[in-house]
Amino acid sequence: MKDLQAQFRETVAPKLKEELGLKNINSVPKLKKVTLNIGIGSIIQSQGKDFSHIEENLSKISGQKPMVTKARKAISNFKTREGMPIGLSVTIRGRRMYDFMNKLINVTLPRVRDFRGLSPKAFDGNGNYSIGMKEHIVFPEINPDDVLHLHGVQVTITTTAQNDEHGRALLKAFNFPFKKQ
Repeated sequence: MKDLQAQFRETVAPKLKEELGLKNINSVPKLKKVTLNIGIGSIIQSQGKDFSHIEENLSKISGQKPMVTKARKAISNFKTREGMPIGLSVTIRGRRMYDFMNKLINVTLPRVRDFRGLSPKAFDGNGNYSIGMKEHIVFPEINPDDVLHLHGVQVTITTTAQNDEHGRALLKAFNFPFKKQ
């Protein structure tokens, strides 16, 4: 079975070039990176400093060790202090990114409860797409019996697209399950 990256180069890119009316194959939008983020501020306030189980979950989901994001300045309304850990982040590129996208489209999204498709309006204006998941247990690597605390995961897909229409066409070429309008 061909991987998603080879399939993109051989079949999807030429079709996208014609569909978008582009003259050069190098101007066809491509996936640049996928970023996974988890906010841990509320978990730290309720459970203390130990967030190793969340870090372990994110490393299982992504296949990489997550980076701890720390607060740059203190904000009293959010009860954060400068240097306090507030999130975990992982950036996936290359072959791992294509493998993650394949798993996201074909395995993870169908496991989401009451899934009716993704909103086609979640683009940022530059062809990048963000998905917010309320529960991390939809990923097949996570065993629901071992979960201590449910938390959400934000997935941001960054592309080389110039606008939202090109980004939408790229994700549709990957069989992204968008809602019908």
